[in-house]
Amino acid sequence: MNVALHRAMTVEEYLAWSEGQGERRRTELINGQVVTMPAERVLHSRVKGSAFLALRRAVEVAGLPCEALTDGPAVRIDEHTAYEPDALVYCGAKPAPDSMLIVNPVIVVEVLSPSTRHSDTSAKLIGYFKLPSVIHYLVLDPDARTVTHHVRNGVPTLLNGGPLRLHPPGIDVTVEDLLGPL
Repeated sequence: MNVALHRAMTVEEYLAWSEGQGERRRTELINGQVVTMPAERVLHSRVKGSAFLALRRAVEVAGLPCEALTDGPAVRIDEHTAYEPDALVYCGAKPAPDSMLIVNPVIVVEVLSPSTRHSDTSAKLIGYFKLPSVIHYLVLDPDARTVTHHVRNGVPTLLNGGPLRLHPPGIDVTVEDLLGPL
């Protein structure tokens, strides 16, 4: 459901608006318009959680100055667009605890759902790679049990199992860990 606006909202206005909302509802700002995200299937939620846990463990094992986060913080694409990925990894300086933005994601993850499949594989693919920090964009398909690994300046790879090296930052995960148990 779109929230009708008379003019395009900026990311700063969106964050202020979002913080003022009483009930937590997942939204994104797309071309200046607030878009409410639909409720998630249980499978979507499970895969999202598995991806976050796999990335968090991989960061810990590698001993890197990075952090994996699940959905919540937004990623600013431009002045009027901010996406809320299902999981991400950033490296370097930690954002303030009350920050609602991650400015330097290195890995971004989206889990496909019937309502997001098109935007996750088109507009978000283009948008995330507009950010110089993004090196890897992982699109997880819980129904097909596959991971599409988009890497900056590379050819996408469709994986249905096995190891996946994400360098930079220098972590190793498996497709099975990203997707979680059946």
